Parts: sequence; structure tokens; C-alpha cells
Amino acid sequence: MNLFTRLEAYHRAGKTIPVAMIGAGKFATMFLAQLRKLPAIHLVCLVDLYPENAKKNLQLAGWPDEAFSANNIDDALAGKTICVSDDWQGAINHPGIEIIIEVTGDPLAAVEHISAAFAARKHVINVTVEADAFCGAGLAAAAQKAGTIYSMAYGDQPALAADLTDWARACGFQVMAAGRGHKWMPHYRHSTPDTVWDHWGLTAEQAVRGKLNPKMFNAFLDGSKPAIESAAIANACMLKAPTDGLAFPPGAIEDIPHLMRPREIGGVLEDSGMVEVISCLTKDGQPIANDIRKGVWVAIEADSEYMKNCFEEYSVTTDETGRYMAAHKKWHMIGLELAISVASIALRGEPTGYARVFNGDVVAIAKSHLRAGTILDGEGGATIYGGLRPAHTSVQEGYLPLGLANHAKLKTDIAPDQIITFGDVEIDKTSKAFAMRSATQSLLDAPPLVWPAR
Repeated sequence: MNLFTRLEAYHRAGKTIPVAMIGAGKFATMFLAQLRKLPAIHLVCLVDLYPENAKKNLQLAGWPDEAFSANNIDDALAGKTICVSDDWQGAINHPGIEIIIEVTGDPLAAVEHISAAFAARKHVINVTVEADAFCGAGLAAAAQKAGTIYSMAYGDQPALAADLTDWARACGFQVMAAGRGHKWMPHYRHSTPDTVWDHWGLTAEQAVRGKLNPKMFNAFLDGSKPAIESAAIANACMLKAPTDGLAFPPGAIEDIPHLMRPREIGGVLEDSGMVEVISCLTKDGQPIANDIRKGVWVAIEADSEYMKNCFEEYSVTTDETGRYMAAHKKWHMIGLELAISVASIALRGEPTGYARVFNGDVVAIAKSHLRAGTILDGEGGATIYGGLRPAHTSVQEGYLPLGLANHAKLKTDIAPDQIITFGDVEIDKTSKAFAMRSATQSLLDAPPLVWPAR
């Protein structure tokens, strides 16, 4: 509630928060647009495989060329300018940088970058939620062991849902469920990068004009991204994943109290304390007015007659029993909100959400009949989609997490909609990501990770 006041005071005292960002795509560019108005946060180094593209995005975000003219990190620190580089190791290991922001979107690369940051005793904001989904608890535990902070990115839906859930619990409410919205029809699961624009409502020409990545957009459409973000919410908020995966019940914002209640009284929940996604389309594909597609929500229960009466007295929108209601944030603004994470870490010593447990996992599921020898193409591709499952089930059955599935080679034939297992694939077991996944699985029944106060 006082972050902006503290940022202003920090700037008046002549201090800045030195950060480096790895990845200069859309999310990063949105953050760059906001940084120009937040002088207390100094982006010292912007790292990308293609530095010239990073410079173009700085210009797109309104930065003059002289602002990113530093030849190296030392010059950038001295001149309060930005160094654009392709050297992620140099950024992570430089003693003048306090926070690393991982924005590559590549889960295998992200785990390598984050692990190196912990070794260098740097705090990390992980925007690559794909990595958090399959090994977030392991990353959080590694950060705690290193004495650093690991945080989800404010602006993305998992951190915003964690914020709402924390609000509810800190007020003393019983949380029935939390989650996000989405545009969903069951047949979207089988969409590929070649068909995504038909479902999305754009022509291929419009997509090319807008330089839109069909694989990335397809990851949202086919349910992979909602599953990934729901796993992150489940693990950060200590919520349970549905046994058979997300149900995607259709509804408007005012329908959330009716949907997020036990099945026996007309809701969709198999238990209290669940994670779920609400669709903005009816079952026959019609748009629903006042939807929560771009936002997040938390559903709570009045666990006493007095609280139920309070809901009524203050005209709270509930279900017909008067016991269930929901709070929501209709929009998430992605990189435009990321400064909240930077300020929270630097000024409060607190993450904006992190995986406290390993409750939810995202497993790789075949989109069509796949023959032995097929090379899986990962999230948003033509071969597989991601489905949320309870982590206990996933580990027990040896399911292959979506985050490790890219470039894995099938050893057996797989039927459509069949969950792929570790035994079905040839996979690199020497990567840092595989090691971090193993560490995460060892935390399956561990007590929830509690972040120490500074």
C-alpha cells in the first residue's frame, strides 16, 4: 500500500534499485515503457540473444538512444544508463546488480539462468511461468538456501491471484477456490500453430502484420498456458488441482459464487480450496457478457450465520444460499505492472508470490496419434498440449511435465489425448532443468515453504 511512497523516498535519497533483465520481448517492452517514469529503478543491463532487437524495443518503449548507449555494465552503473548485451552470465555475475528478471519464455533456459543467479546470490523475478509450473517449489527452496528471494511476476495472473488469495486469508475468509479466466472450447485442445488464427478471430495476414507468434498464441488457446498458470497458482496459494484437470466452467463475473462452490449444491468444485479457470464462452461458443477472461478471482465462503448476514447487509453479490461470494480483478496488465515485484523485493524483502508447495503439475498430452520417433515440439506446438493434474498423481504415474517435453523423442506410439510418461520418451537427464525437477519432486510432501522476514 506504500510502495510508491517508498520508491519516491528511495529516489530522493539518491538511491536506485539496480536490475538486469534477460529477454527483451513483449513483456519486457511493456516493463520498459513504465520504467521511464520510475527513476528509483535502474535497468542496468538488458540481455537478449539479438541485441539489435532489444534496442529497437527500447526505442519502441520511448527510450532515447543515449539512454542505452553504455558499452558495459560499469559504464551503465556510473551513468545511470542501460547496457544492451547478449552476455547473460556477465549480467548475473556483476556485483552491482541486485535483481535478475528472467523473461525469456524458455523454461529450460530460465532454470539455467535462475540457478546461476542464486549461485551469484541475486534475487530473481521469474516471468517464465512455464519453469515455475514444473519446478517452482524447487526454485523457491534453492533461493531460500542461497539466502535470496525468488518471486513470481506481478502483472501476470498467478501473482495477481496469489495477491487476492492472500487478501482473503489475511481477512480471515475461507478460500473455496481461486483462478483466472480464459476463452475456452474443448476442441481448442487440438489446435496447432497452423489453425490458431481461425479460432482466435484473426486472419493469417493480420497475424503476420502484427508480428504475432502463432505458437505462443496457440499455447493460450489450446489450454496449455491456463494449465501452467493454474499450477503456479495452486503451488503459490496452497490450493488443490482438480483430479481430472481443469473444468473450464462458463460464466460471467457474477456467476463465480454459483460456480465455485461444492458440487453437491450445484457448483463445480470437488473439494474446497481448489484452483480453476472460468471460460468466457457458453458451451455452444457464444460470448458471455461481463466475463473474467483477462482477469483473476478468488471465491470465499461465509462460514458463520453472522458473516452470511454481513454479506446480505452490505449488498454483496452471492449465490442463492448467501454463503458464497467472490472478489476479482477484471484485468491483468502484464509487464506494465512488473515494477510492483521489483519494489516489493528491494524495499520490503518480500516476493510477490512463490511456490510454497508442489500441489499442481502440468503434464504433456498428445494432440493426435503420435508415432515412435516423433520429436515433441513443446508448449503451443502441433504435437502436445498441457493439462493440469495433482502433483501426487503426476509423480506417482511418471507423467512427463510439459516444461521438459520440448525436443523429447518418443520411444512408443501415443494415442490422441493420452498423457505421455517419462518412460515414453528419450530426454536429456543432464540438464539443470531435469535436476531441478527431481529436487521439486522430493518436496512433494514437505511442509509449506515460509519466506523468512528480513
